[in-house]
Order: sequence, then C-alpha cells, then structure tokens
Amino acid sequence: MRRWMMLPPFAVALTACVTINVYFPAAEAREAAKQFVEKVINEPGAKTVDPAKPGGGSASIDSPWNERMAATLARVDFASVLGIGAAQAQGQPDITLKTPAIQAIQARMEQRFNGALRGGFDAGALGFTADGMITVRDATKLGLKDRVSVNQAVADDNRDRAAVYREIAVANGHPEWEPRIREVFAQQWIASARSGWWYQSGGSWKQK
Repeated sequence: MRRWMMLPPFAVALTACVTINVYFPAAEAREAAKQFVEKVINEPGAKTVDPAKPGGGSASIDSPWNERMAATLARVDFASVLGIGAAQAQGQPDITLKTPAIQAIQARMEQRFNGALRGGFDAGALGFTADGMITVRDATKLGLKDRVSVNQAVADDNRDRAAVYREIAVANGHPEWEPRIREVFAQQWIASARSGWWYQSGGSWKQK
C-alpha cells in the first residue's frame, strides 16, 4: 500500500491509462453489432437502421449514453494530458465496420442470407445458436432438393461468422477481444431475429 502511495502522480495516471487501454467498450461493440446484423438480415430494398438514431431497429439493444460518454471522456483526457499517441490510445471497435475485410465478409453474408438462408429461417428450418452461429434445427422443413444447398450455405456462413468476429478484434488491435465480440454479436443476432424465427436460449430452442 505504501509503495502505491509513494508513486509520483504521473506514474499513477499512466497506470490508470494502461487500464483504460484494455477496457472492452461494450456499448460501442453493441452498436457495431447491430449495424452489421441489420444490414445482413434486412430484406432487399429495406432501409438499413442507423443504431445511433432513436426509434430505430426491430429489436434493438440499447447502448447506455453514460457508459459511452464515460469511455469517450476517459480516452480523450488521458491521451491528451499525458501525450499518448493515437495508436496507444485506440482500442475501440470499428463501429462503422469500414475495413475492406469486414465489408467483404458482410457483403457475402448479406447475399447468402437473401439467396439461400432467409427462406430457411422463415420456414423454421434454421436457427441462431447461442454462440453466434447458425444451424439446421429441423431439416424436415426444407424441401429435399434444397437440403444440400442450404447445408452448404450454413457451413459457409458459419465460416464467415467466425472470420468476422476475429477480424473485428484484430482490426482494433485486440485479438483477445474475439470471445467478447462473438458474445455481443450472438446477442444481437437473436435481438434482431424476425418474428417466427428460432434461436437458442438456455440450452433450448425458442421462437420469436
């Protein structure tokens, strides 16, 4: 305790800044997930919801203003006062999701969802799993001629899902955030699921 109290103010402030750098900004991650998910599952021609605007979304996850503001103030104050460079002060998810790799994955998922997966969700054949993936929960609701193609689409989509969770974490300089990113996205897929779609919760299947 005495050693901590004897540290100069600058050292104490620097230690606090290091803690901020590894903080996982959940509110920003939720906004990023909603933006991504809604674009993928929106019907063709539907207006993409801006998560920053009030009243948007079919089943939104609110992002607390206080949490977001506190994280912003912490980054600005310590980075500016202590003279820490932008590269060191960063650590926020790319809420616009504008990296080429993320956008390429999103485009593939959107095309695949509209082409091969939406019908399976509407029919009750597919469902969102609790770990941010999708699965065939009831193959009997698929036509025999569609089963092979839908199974392939599910496998392809799950590869892209794993890739995008990893890419978002890596693109923001924190590969260790991947499990947290996956968790936030898993919640958002379920929150954005349309009426009648199935999802896993508490080890069992539930219908929106």
